[in-house]
Amino acid sequence: MAAASATISELDHAGRLVATYVQTPAPLQLEGKNDKRPSNDKWRVDVIRPEAVRYRPVWEDVLATFMPVGYPNSVTADYLPYQIYDSLQAFSSAIAGLISARAVLEGVGVGDANATPTAALLLSILQESAGRVATILFAHRFGTALEPECKRYRLAADVLNDTAMIVKCVSPAFPKAVRVILLSAASVLEALCGVAAGSSKASLSAHFAKQGNLGEVNAKDASQETVISLMGMLAGSVIVPRVSSMWATWTTLIFLLLVHISTNYLAVRAVTMRCLNRHRASIFFNRLIEQGQVLTPQEVAVQERIFVRGSALFASDGHVLGACKFGASIQDLLRFTAQPRLESGASHALNFDLSTLLNGFKDEEYILWYSNQNATQVLIILKQNAVPISHLLAWLHASLLVRQVNASESRKQEGTTMDRYSDLVSRSRDMARELLSKHKQAIESAGWDLNVTALETRPGLRAVLD
Repeated sequence: MAAASATISELDHAGRLVATYVQTPAPLQLEGKNDKRPSNDKWRVDVIRPEAVRYRPVWEDVLATFMPVGYPNSVTADYLPYQIYDSLQAFSSAIAGLISARAVLEGVGVGDANATPTAALLLSILQESAGRVATILFAHRFGTALEPECKRYRLAADVLNDTAMIVKCVSPAFPKAVRVILLSAASVLEALCGVAAGSSKASLSAHFAKQGNLGEVNAKDASQETVISLMGMLAGSVIVPRVSSMWATWTTLIFLLLVHISTNYLAVRAVTMRCLNRHRASIFFNRLIEQGQVLTPQEVAVQERIFVRGSALFASDGHVLGACKFGASIQDLLRFTAQPRLESGASHALNFDLSTLLNGFKDEEYILWYSNQNATQVLIILKQNAVPISHLLAWLHASLLVRQVNASESRKQEGTTMDRYSDLVSRSRDMARELLSKHKQAIESAGWDLNVTALETRPGLRAVLD
């Protein structure tokens, strides 16, 4: 039997060739002869390493310490630009933080012979208490919105942080009573920053992680921030002692904060989310409705604004067509359409048959109603077990409806009859169904994740129809 040969290639997490192992029969030296014949029971294995591996630069080994294993294949394409801008903002923030910390030390009495450690301790307790209460309230009020609007809250967190630094720096100029209030307010702002930044960064890390490596992406992000903050503090230890006058202090601080907020803005702008929140859905559906074009996440990201009214339904030119309350309750519907009969509000007088409305949506996982008495307002009530694709269908339905309402002659009249309502709603609903079913495969092929819902920004109720 002829001796077998084998070749094995070894790749790293990024799919790059590390080594090739080649097995061949070892030559057998025959006694008293010069010829060599392959041996059937002995083999040799040659290890062939690419030149890029054998002569790998030191900087690549250093870089690997701070990047996820398998980079760039293990993360999304927008990971690197985001991290570059994020590192720049962390560097400037570290230096600005030293300037504001010096102001805080002045505020608590460092250098003042009349200041006592007890007073400083009590001030610290007040600041911590105010910050922790603010954390609880902020998480309760905005917790649901932090993931769908992670880009907005990531930038908002740094606006809050920069505001806190400014408040700290102005505090020494005020009397002690006012100074305590200002430092407590700064502590509240920093606490809000911590909640918003931590939650939004977790959502962004989940977006970056492609291979189930969320934990490692978070760990490497912490390593990067630690090194950058350390470099910032070392640079600050050289800069801050040389900044002593009021003019120099404020000039340096404002410059650093401008760099900080600008790089943060560029960082969130560099992110290309693959799920549709309210604003991205409006941009996406506008183009789909008007031109039948399916935009990619990258194309939507170019048009996306960071701070925008979440309930607004926009036209392509940016003007507001109407407002939509997503995840509304039946009580909201009754407020739109009825007047309370009893003082308690437990009974309502409807001007149409509610069962007719419900029958119109018996095959959908949502219920939709609108009013155009002052401005077009749409209510979307979700049914129990409504899936993400139904959320998008409801938003598309609302987008089509406000266009038809604005173009309809019925808008010139006060209120709307049930017949006109049924006609506009059913027509826009059928168009929404057709558009979404026709383009669903193309939407997924463009890179959108339709299995993730990002339209609810407040805890919503679900309707169960008997």
